[in-house]
Formats: sequence, C-alpha cells, structure tokens
Amino acid sequence: MCGVTGWVSYDRELTAETVTLRAMTATLAPRGPDGEGIWTTRHAGLGHRRLAIIDLPGGAQPMIAETPAGAIALSYSGEVYNHRELRAELQRRGHRFRTASDTEVVLTAYLEWGEDLVEHLNGMYAFAVWDDRTERLLLVRDRLGVKPLFIYPTADGLLFGSEPKAILANPLARKALGEDGLREIFGFVKVPGSAVWHGMRELKPGTLAVLDHNGLRERVYWRVEAMPHLDDTAESVEHVRELLHDIMRRQLIADVPQCVLLSGGLDSSVLTALAAEVLHERGEIPRTFAVSFAGEQDGFVPHVLQDSLDAPFVRQVARHVGTEHTDLVLDHTALAAPENRAAAVTARDLPTGMGEMDVSLLLLFQAARARSTVALSGESADEVFAGYWWQHDQAAQQAPIYPWIAGIGGAQSQTRPLINAGLAARMDIPGHLVGGYADALAQAPVLDTDDPHEQRLRRICHVHLSQFLTNMLDRKDRMSMAAGLEVRVPFCDHRLVEYVYNAPWALKTFDGKEKSLLRGAARGLLPSTVLERRKSPYPSTQDVKYLLAVQDQLHELLSRRDATVFEIIERDWVRAVATTDPALIDRATRAFLERLLDITVWLDIYRPEMRL
Repeated sequence: MCGVTGWVSYDRELTAETVTLRAMTATLAPRGPDGEGIWTTRHAGLGHRRLAIIDLPGGAQPMIAETPAGAIALSYSGEVYNHRELRAELQRRGHRFRTASDTEVVLTAYLEWGEDLVEHLNGMYAFAVWDDRTERLLLVRDRLGVKPLFIYPTADGLLFGSEPKAILANPLARKALGEDGLREIFGFVKVPGSAVWHGMRELKPGTLAVLDHNGLRERVYWRVEAMPHLDDTAESVEHVRELLHDIMRRQLIADVPQCVLLSGGLDSSVLTALAAEVLHERGEIPRTFAVSFAGEQDGFVPHVLQDSLDAPFVRQVARHVGTEHTDLVLDHTALAAPENRAAAVTARDLPTGMGEMDVSLLLLFQAARARSTVALSGESADEVFAGYWWQHDQAAQQAPIYPWIAGIGGAQSQTRPLINAGLAARMDIPGHLVGGYADALAQAPVLDTDDPHEQRLRRICHVHLSQFLTNMLDRKDRMSMAAGLEVRVPFCDHRLVEYVYNAPWALKTFDGKEKSLLRGAARGLLPSTVLERRKSPYPSTQDVKYLLAVQDQLHELLSRRDATVFEIIERDWVRAVATTDPALIDRATRAFLERLLDITVWLDIYRPEMRL
C-alpha cells in the first residue's frame, strides 16, 4: 500500500535538500513499515515508505527506469489488480521486466503510454512519476479516490504527499487554518478537493495533474456517466454477480496473509462468502475479524440507525462459510483513552472523524494487522447500491440539504450554540451546506429521458458517491495505514460502480428494500437471516460509562486556561453539556462532544495558525 511524498522546485537544487525530503518521508512511516527510500535529481525529489504486499524483495521504491535521455522515477502507493494482464500486454509490446511487482508494471506502462496509462489501470492507487527527460511531474489518483493524494502549490513548484503531515514537514508549507477549513470540520461533509489546511488541496478522484515549467494543469480522466440501462432484473442481478466474482479473484492476490473485516451486515458477509470460495479452492482458511463492545448485549437499545447487534450475525456467517474468526471486544476505557483518541486524530491529520468509532476502527485494524497484512472491507456498498435508509426516505430525498444530515437531525444541530456566535455568523454553516448540496446535485449526470423523480434519485446517488464516500474512504485509509494494514474495497471497482449507477431506481429496489441488486446477487451464498437483515452501520457503543468518561474530559478541558479550542467553541455550551445527565444527551449532541475533544487534541498536536 505504502506512502508517497515529494517536492518539485524549478528554482532550487533539490539534491541538496535530502534532509527535508527524509523528514517528509518519515512522517509516513506507519503507512510503510517495511522500507524507506528517497531519490533526488536537480529539480525533483521523491520519497517513499513501503508496505510490502507483492514481490516482497523486488518492489523497493522509488523505482527508476534509466533511458538514454534521462531517468524516470516512480513513487507509488496502492494495488493495480490487473497488473498480470498488463504485464503480458507490455511484454508483447517488447518490454522486459526485472521484478514481479505491480510497481514495475505501472512504471513500464508510463514508458509505453505516458499519462494515458490511466486508461489501462484497474485498482486503487495514488502515484507520482518524475520524468527527467522533460522535467515534468505526473500525479495520478484512482477513479473512486480510494487512495489519497494531497498537493501544495509553491511559488516555483509543488509539494505532495499521501497525507497532509508529509507536506507540513516541509518548511515551505504553513500550518494555517481559515474559515473555509472550519466549515469543512463542522459541516460533516468532505467537499472533493478540500484539504482544510490553507493553501493545500486534495487531488480529486479520477484526476491526474501534470506540472512542468509552464505550470500545473489537471485533467479528469474518469467520471461516472449516465447511460441507458438495458438489462432486465434477472440480467442485472446476474451481471452484478459475475462482476463480484471477477473482482474478488482479482483482489485476492498478495504474497502476504489476507483477511476480511466482517460486521454481519450484507456487504461484509457477501465479501466473506466470496473470499471463502476463492481461498478454500486454494486450500486456505479465510480469516475474519469483527469489533464489539463489552456488555453490549445487556443494555442494547434499538434505534433508527441500528435495530440489532452485529455479533449474532457475525458468528452465523463465520460458521456458514467456515472462517477462522477473531472478535475484538472493547470496553469504555479503551474507547475513551486520551492516547487512543490522539492516535486516531493524528492518523487523520484533522478532527473530522467520528469520535470513538474512529478509535475502535483503529484498534480493530491493529488487531487484524497482528495476523494479516491485507484486509477486505465492505466499504462503499451502501453508496454504490443505495443502502442508506435516508436515501429511501421521502422527506430526506426532497430536503435542501445533504440527506445524511437531514436524515439524522444534523440540519437542526447546525443551529445549536456550539460555535462562538460571531464566528458562527461569519461561517454560516447551514448556508454553506445548502449551497454545497445544490452545486453537487447540479453536477450529477442524469438522462434526459428520466422523469424528474428518477433524476432526483440518481443525483442523490451521485452525491453519495462524490461526497459521502470520499469521507468514508479517507477514514478507512487513514486508520488502516496508521496500523500498517492494507485494506481493499472490492465494491469500489469502477466497472461495478458504473453499472449499478445506471440501473434505474426500480431495479435498485426491486424487492422493496435497499440494496436489492446486491441482495439478489448474493442469494445462495448466505443464510436468509443475513440476506434479509436491515442495514446496520459501523457499530457505536451505548455504554453510559463512555459518555461519563467524555464528560470527565470536558470538565478537565474547562479547567484549562490555555485551551485554544475556546477561541472557536462556546464555553458556556460545553459547561452545560458537561453536567447534563448522560441519558438526556442525544446522538447529535454526543457527536459534537466527540468532535470537540478531537478538535482539542488536534489543536494541541498541530498548533495551527488561525486565520479567523
């Protein structure tokens, strides 16, 4: 999986800047615990941290191709799942290979096709190619944005990295935060291209950037398009099934141990069953991992987002398909531990996470990493197959704000007195969210032949792909990479995304439920109880001891005279909530409390320059 970083400067001699380049690269050590490398030339330097997955001895980076006209260097993160087919095609075109790594396939593909290599790749990736022949940098991010890539333009070039912390390790980058960044933090929406830090942005999914002496240009090389769907229900279900089988065989390729993250929901259970078929054929026993909470069965209260516990379904699937299963059981002490919160915030670089759900995910990934190096995740199935309940709620469908905000009371929570009044008025987060949602809807591709209702639902699906999924993928990537675990997301295969996006709403819900196409494709693989289980989100503890621990931390925060967070947050609101009966704290308020603690930790660690 790895981490990449680099620096291009047309006015400097970067061979003299190896100390800075090593500092940038060192920040990415958790992403690549198996090796480190840097490479410099006159105007460019590349850094790399390696997590060895394929061709363990032969895939060291940056990887260099020497040509008579100059060197070409690649720093690459990710996996290209069709690298074997590409290798064969490139060999037919006369290329020879010295390793078995997919890294060399990408480098050779650049030699053959230049920036058009993107048309040939199937996978998750973010990489940089420096071509000394033309003194040109190529940056590429995969179609769905599974792997991150941040950029920071400078007066004479560019800084880039898999994470903001790599860029911020360069003295040219300022740790500055403005009102736009705060809107991102408090808006519960990750706008494509935003990086929150002033002057920094994220290369958008499906985009490449080219930097040369003439400046920086960007090109969108892939976007989902609206096309007529000609298959009937049976044909659509069969095509989804065929795609899933092909995707699974492509993605279960590694020279290290693999596992599946199993929640007992439809998405992860389908992946577990498909993976088990492939691995059993190879004589391997599939491993599965799940997270749960101490004592949860004693006090669980069903609610609108979750009406059942995961554990019984996890055990049922593990027995049904024959996995070697591990449960990670966490208590309130681990979830509330300040050191675990700090680790999660540091992994994400920003306080845009989900409180204890980020902590538990990080701990789950650490547990999986103790026995595996690669994991499969059901992330993105809900965005692809329309699995969220608010997508099927008429009021949320028609709301002028993002459905996941309207659907969970988030719109109302935007008016709460959390942010200092003057700053809140200037930021106008509700207006920002309404305007952003309108823009996102307008950018969604639709068919002129669709009726208005069908167009609306298609647009909502597109917004989930473009602005909800990006946040979930970023969370998955940061937490997994902090644990040195490569997590693959089969449902993000662009072929599957394109096909399902264009299925009409009636097909997406042909059995009267969410994710009908996925459920239909999975029939025969899983017990009916799992197939028919209602959508259940990533789990969150209901233990009141956790909320009491959070309130204790709020009291400690209120006693600090140096707490920078109160330049942003209304102290009286925090004081009131810190003494509220935990039983009276609703989910939206709890989310804000966790965000407040995350922001406090983030301000203490990064100490940004506030431009408010």
